[in-house]
Amino acid sequence: MSTENEGTAVPPAPSAPPVPVASPEASRPHPTSDAGAPTTPLPPTPSAPPSAPPPAAPGAAGAAPVSAAEAGWPPPAPSAPPQDPYAGAPQAAHPGHPGGPTAGGGADGAGAWPPPPPATPSYADPGAGAGTAEGVGGAGGGSDWGTTYAQHPAPKAGRGRGGLVAAVLVAALAAGGLGGGLGYTLAKNDDTSGSTTVSASDSGGSVKRDPGTVAGVAAKALPSTVTIEAESTNGEGGTGTGFVFDTQGHIVTNNHVVADAVDGGKLTATFPDGKKYNAEVVGHAQGYDVAVIKLKSAPSDLKPLTLGNSDKVAVGDSTIAIGAPFGLSNTVTTGIISAKNRPVASSDGTGSNASYMSALQTDASINPGNSGGPLLDAQGNVIGINSAIQSASSGGLGSTGQAGSIGLGFAIPINQAKYVAQQLIKTGKPVYAKIGASVSLEESAGGAKISDQGSGGTEAVEAGGPAAQAGLKSGDVITKLDDRVIDSGPTLIGEIWTHKPGDKVTLTYERGGKTHTVDLTLGSRTGDS
Repeated sequence: MSTENEGTAVPPAPSAPPVPVASPEASRPHPTSDAGAPTTPLPPTPSAPPSAPPPAAPGAAGAAPVSAAEAGWPPPAPSAPPQDPYAGAPQAAHPGHPGGPTAGGGADGAGAWPPPPPATPSYADPGAGAGTAEGVGGAGGGSDWGTTYAQHPAPKAGRGRGGLVAAVLVAALAAGGLGGGLGYTLAKNDDTSGSTTVSASDSGGSVKRDPGTVAGVAAKALPSTVTIEAESTNGEGGTGTGFVFDTQGHIVTNNHVVADAVDGGKLTATFPDGKKYNAEVVGHAQGYDVAVIKLKSAPSDLKPLTLGNSDKVAVGDSTIAIGAPFGLSNTVTTGIISAKNRPVASSDGTGSNASYMSALQTDASINPGNSGGPLLDAQGNVIGINSAIQSASSGGLGSTGQAGSIGLGFAIPINQAKYVAQQLIKTGKPVYAKIGASVSLEESAGGAKISDQGSGGTEAVEAGGPAAQAGLKSGDVITKLDDRVIDSGPTLIGEIWTHKPGDKVTLTYERGGKTHTVDLTLGSRTGDS
C-alpha cells in the first residue's frame, strides 16, 4: 500500500505562479489557428486575495486553511475566453486522478472552472506522487490483493502542492457533476414514457459448459461419486470416497477406507444430493488396496462412471480428482499426470499391512479423505483410484497423519483396479499374480533379491512354482520384468500385480556377477493370507 508523498518533504512554493499544464484536450486537433499552441499564460496574481479561499481537498479535514496568496490559486478567469469548439463537451473524469480531463476544458484550459492545475515545478521530486493517484500501487509499487485505498495525508498550509491537490479534486468533482447532469438530460429527452430508469441486461450470457471443460466433467461425474463413512464396532473410523461401478449398486473404493467396517462395523455412502444409503463390504483386497461395497436399497437411476484405459495415459495428460479431503465432500481438484509406473508401497499405519502398486503419479491436490475417489482424464473417464500421498511431515506414503497435499499423489491404475473389483464382486476374494518366490523388502538400487528364507520359515523359492520352473534360486537379484527396471522388492511386487495370473513375462536377473534372462508364466494366489 502506498500513500501520497509519504516520507518526502515538499519544497516551498515558487515566488511566481507556475504555468498551468495543458488540458488533455490540447492533444486533440482544433480547427482554429492557435489549435496546437501551448497553454495561455495566466494573468498575474492579484495583489489582494479573493474573498473566498479555494475549496479544500476532500480528506483534508483539520488542515490549516490556505489563503489564495499562499497557494497562488486559482487565478481570475480571462475576460474573453478563446473560442473552443469542444468547450462544454462532457469529459470522462477519473476522480482524484491528477492530470485527468476537466469538464469543458479547451486547448489552453480556458473556459473551464476550476481551470487546469499548474504544472509540477521543475524542482519537485520526480518520484513524488508515483503510484498514489488512487491510493493503490502504480509506478514503482506493487498492488497487493485485498489492498484498501489509503487515506492520504492532508496537504500542508502554505505549500503549492496542497493547492494542486485541492484544485485537481475540485476539477474532478466539477467534471463528474457535469457528466452526470448531461447524462440525466439526455436520458430525460430520449425517454418518451417519462421514466428516467435505465435497466441493465438481466443475463450475463450463456452458462452452458462444454463437456470437455473441467466444469463439464465435474458436473457429469459428481452425481456418481459418494462420500463413505466407515465406523468400527468400537466407534473408530474415518471418511473416504468411492464411485459407482455398475447399476446394481456396487461402489469401488480403497481397502483402507472401509477396513474399519469389515468385521461388523457400520458403513454409509452419501451422494452429492444428500441422499445417504447404508452399505456392506462385498470384498476387499488389502494388497491391492481395493475394495467393493454395495448399497442397500440402491436407487434404480445409478449412472456408473466410464472407465478409461490407464495403459494409454501419457505424462502431461490432464487429470481431475474428486473426493472429500478432510471431510469436505464433493471437492474437485485438477492437475496432470506427473509420472507413470511409479513404485509405491503404502501402509494402513500399523506397518503390518502393506499395499504395493505401480502407480499413476499426479499433482492434483489429494488429501486425507480423497482416498478411493476417481482420478479422471479430460474426457471424464476414470483412469485411476486415488490411494496414497507423499507426506512431508512423516516422509512416508499412505501416512495416517493429517498431512496436506504437496503435489505428490498416487493412484491405482484403473486397468488393475477393474480386474480386482470384478474378482471381488464375483468371489468376494482377491486373486494375485505371483512368481512363487520371496524377495527382500529392503530398499536398494540393485534390484529385488530373492530371500534366503520365506515367511514363516518356508522355502524362499516355492517348489514347483513359476520361479522354480524357471531355475531361479535364493540370492538371485531380479533387475528387470519385461522392459521395466526393478530396483527393489516392493517395485517387483507392484509390477507383478499389474499382470493377471497366466500372463507370460520375461525376467532379467543377476547371479555370480553374470546377467541372465528367462521367461516364465505367472501363477496365482487367492486371498490376502
